[in-house]
Formats: sequence, C-alpha cells, structure tokens
Amino acid sequence: MDVKQHEINFRYDEITKDILRTLEKPGLPYWIMIALIMGGLAFGIVAWMYQIKEGMGVAGLNHPVGWGVYITDFVFWVGIGHAGTLISAILFLFRAKWRNAIFRSAEAMTIFAVLTAALFPLIHVGRVWVAWWLIPYPNQRELWVNFRSPLLWDVFAINTYFSVSAIFFCIGLIPDVAAIRDKARGMRKTIYTFMSLGFDNSNHQWRHYMAGYGFFAALATPLVLSVHSVVSWDFAVSIVPGWHSTLFAPYFVAGAVFSGMAMVMTILIPFRSIFKLEKYLTTWHFDMMSRLVMLTGSIVTYSYLTEYFIAWYSDDPFEMFIFYERAFGKYQLPFMLMFGCNCVIPLLLWFRGIRTNLKALWVITIFVNIGMWFERFNIIVSSLAQEFDPYSWGWYVPSWVEMGITLGSFCWFFMWFFLFIKFFPSLALTEMKEIADPPHSGKGHSAHGKEAA
Repeated sequence: MDVKQHEINFRYDEITKDILRTLEKPGLPYWIMIALIMGGLAFGIVAWMYQIKEGMGVAGLNHPVGWGVYITDFVFWVGIGHAGTLISAILFLFRAKWRNAIFRSAEAMTIFAVLTAALFPLIHVGRVWVAWWLIPYPNQRELWVNFRSPLLWDVFAINTYFSVSAIFFCIGLIPDVAAIRDKARGMRKTIYTFMSLGFDNSNHQWRHYMAGYGFFAALATPLVLSVHSVVSWDFAVSIVPGWHSTLFAPYFVAGAVFSGMAMVMTILIPFRSIFKLEKYLTTWHFDMMSRLVMLTGSIVTYSYLTEYFIAWYSDDPFEMFIFYERAFGKYQLPFMLMFGCNCVIPLLLWFRGIRTNLKALWVITIFVNIGMWFERFNIIVSSLAQEFDPYSWGWYVPSWVEMGITLGSFCWFFMWFFLFIKFFPSLALTEMKEIADPPHSGKGHSAHGKEAA
C-alpha cells in the first residue's frame, strides 16, 4: 500500500485543539440538521400516538403476518450496534492500528442503535402500558413468561449487550473527559468531573485503567457473536419455512457486522468533512473498514446462495416454494433490492480506487444499509405471508403509521449522535496521542513504516 496512506500528518500539540473543536458552539448547518431530525422524530411520535389511540389495526399487520416492519426495524438496529463492539473490543485485542481514530464514534453508535432497537418491542406489543408483563420477575399474579421462548431470550441478550457496551463506552471516555475537565465551565464541568471518576493521569491509575479496559474488551467480544445469534433464534427455532435453519446464527452475525460497518462509514465520511478532521480520519482508515465490509458482504452473499442450495437439496416442497416466491413472487421487489444492494453493489469495493474515493464509498454504504433493511423485511414477511396452508395466506403492505415510526427511529438515532458530538470528544484524544510523535520530536512520520516497507 502507498506509504502516504499510513503517514501521520498531525502533531502532538494539535490533537486536543483539533478534536475539541467539535465541542464548540454549533453553527447554522448543525441547527438545520437538528431541526430536520426533530421534525422527523416528531412525525414518528405522532404516528405512534395515533397507533396507541386507534389500536394496532392502523398498522398493516394482519393474519398471518403478525411480524412486519416493527420487527424488521428491531433486527436492523440490533445489527447496526454490532460494529461498535467489533471495532472497539475485538480490534483492540488484536491491536489493529486503524481502530484508534474510529472506535469512539462506533462505540457511541452502538449505544444509540441499541436504544433505538429497544423501542420496537414496546411499539410492537401495541398496549405499551402493559409491556412490563414481558419482564420475568416474581409478581403477585404468580404469572411467569415462557422461558423457552426466544423472545424472552432477547430480553436477556439485549439488556446484557447494552449494559456491557455502555460500561465499556463510559470507561473509554474517562481519560478524555479528564483531559477536558479543567477547561470546562458551568454544567459541563460538573458533568465531566463526575464522569472522570477522579482520574488524575497518574501512572498508578493508568496501569489499573488499562487492565480494566482490557478486561471489558475481552468480556464484550463474545457478545458480538452471541447477541445476534440469539436474535436469529427468534426465527430459527420455529418451523416456519425459510426460517428453520442452523445457518441463521452465523448468517445474522455476519450481516450485523456488514451493516454496522457500513453505518459507521455513512456517519464518519460527512463528519470528517464537516469538522475538518482529514488529518485524523484518512482514506487509509476507510480502506481498512471497506475491506471488512467486503469480507462480511462475501459471507452474506455466500449465505444467500447456501439458503437456496439447501432449499433445493432438501427436496422439501414448502422450503422450495418459499424461496422461489421470494425471488419471483409478490415480494420480488424487496428481494431484488436485498440482493442488489448487499451482493452486487459491494463488489465495487474490490477496486482500491473505489475504497479510497469517499464520495463513492458513502453512496455504497447507504445502499448496503438499504439492502440490509430489506433483507430482514424479506425474511420476515415472505415466510409468514405464505406459510403451510394456502387458505390462510395473506399479503402484508406496511401502512403510513409503520413507515412514519421507522422514519422516527432513524431520527431518534441521529438525534443522540448529534448531541453526543457536541458534548464529548468523538475521536479518542489519548489514543490519538499514543500514535503521534512526542512534542519534542518535530513533525509526524509514518506510524506503520514496517508494513509500508
């Protein structure tokens, strides 16, 4: 690879000033984006309130399609949250150098994606005021939820994933929050003082901090594999044609990392340009992320082909029918969007010129996330609409309420991210300083000289 892609073009004494620039008073473009986001969120809230008032009949859900856009959104947002833990924990354990500049934003994205995913079980049950009945705890009614249901497994999986990811995220923030604590004023100083937990940058504290950070990285790593595997079992443990497959766990995990990495790039490419962080988020970082997207995209494509092969090889008429109908039936459009966006368009990433062209890369990542949303829609709806008995078949079309709530979920996610970048450093100050030259050594040099050579 070109040596220039590895070159560090920033000085040690520039890092704090450049990165903390994102915390300064926002300008007009920021407020315009916030206004658009809040408008979309308000529309989603109105749609949800309308559904609560009028009942679930205003949604497109019917018999036999009891799961639709809401569960599609749930699985999609859980998947988006996987890239943060992957970048932060797994790449930390492997000491991948391209992680330093991107992991903070990816970690934040994980937290906000899981917060968004957690809304949809509440929305889907309709009567949200009795959703607490789903939580397993001793109660005066002596009623217990079904522990053999994968829907209950989701409760444990998602809460565990959110708890560990949130703790890992907050631990990673401690040195950076401590670095800006003394410069802050007013309420910010109070918040930063609390969050820094008395961190004073001493050698003693650093040794214990790194030991704790490494422990949580090791603890969070299995969650990347386990959480979306549990989500896939919502489908795989049933006998519904097109769902009952041992392929679903690795297939869903690869798809989650695929969509999550694409979302990280979708966010970071405009963020890099808006805040003039080209020195820190280089094309080399996006090239490395694109390679991971290529890998997971290839696994997803292989999984699609394997599903069709197994359906044919099994000689099961129900399986064969479902997979034929996905490609050529009434839900052909979601299938074509899924296959085109997830299998065909990412092939462009095999060209290095595309991987380092950020405008093209940004468009590709948007298509990937569109394709991954339609993948979940395709899996859920096509199997439920045409199960075993033709007499009970029914066609599902999302209503404006469901699409409005989906729009609101995206605005909810981006609202949290836009707030985050104005209150906390979106790039890790301490980790960027680790790879920079110390102040006395002059201008930067290649941090990856061995690889480049």
